[in-house]
Amino acid sequence: MKHVWEDVLTPVDKLVIEKGGYGKSRGLGNKPLLVIIDTQHNYVGADKPIEDQLEEWPSGGGSLAWEAIRKIVSLRKLAKENRIPVLYTRNVQKKTSNFDSFAAKASRDNTKYIDGNPAADIISELTPDEDDLVVDKSYASAFFGTPLISYLIKMGIDTLIIVGGSTSGCVRATAVDAVTRNFNVAVIEDAVYDRIQLSHKAGLLDLWMKYCDVIKTEEVEKYLEEICKEANQA
Repeated sequence: MKHVWEDVLTPVDKLVIEKGGYGKSRGLGNKPLLVIIDTQHNYVGADKPIEDQLEEWPSGGGSLAWEAIRKIVSLRKLAKENRIPVLYTRNVQKKTSNFDSFAAKASRDNTKYIDGNPAADIISELTPDEDDLVVDKSYASAFFGTPLISYLIKMGIDTLIIVGGSTSGCVRATAVDAVTRNFNVAVIEDAVYDRIQLSHKAGLLDLWMKYCDVIKTEEVEKYLEEICKEANQA
């Protein structure tokens, strides 16, 4: 199966991957959690080419983000049908953006990123249900400064299925921190998105080479259905 980053690899890159033995599957466990990263208006934006929505949504991913969103909607439905728990993250600042480390790197209207502003809400297509967990964070990793690890331990989770955005930012940081804590991780290649395609491809390549499984939606759908079948037979 071809991956999105393959068209930017040089012959030397391919040799390094081959000889280094990179990209092996770590495998997934028996108690997965679907983790939906920062699917907020600010970061998804409008369903238009990214350049046509930047005035309103300077941090939005545009139409490529919405392609991933449609995959996430389907995965969330499948998870619900198979009683797989779902957890959302929101990247928000509380009362002030003075402690927003990203704000210092970008010129933008920071009031849109403060909790309570409608722009910081999760998009209506993925509104969390009452039984879904929602973790607010102020930095890239969903583990930093949040109770996420306590939730995972309490639920007995051994596998994180990560979707959302951005690939090179909050998705990557969360995946790396999860692997560091010895969880199995799959990042879903066609259900994550980024503002910059080079960042998207490089982020996925890096995760695939060294940290976690990077698979497509059809692969994770089969995995979730198999987990449910095994649970019903137990």
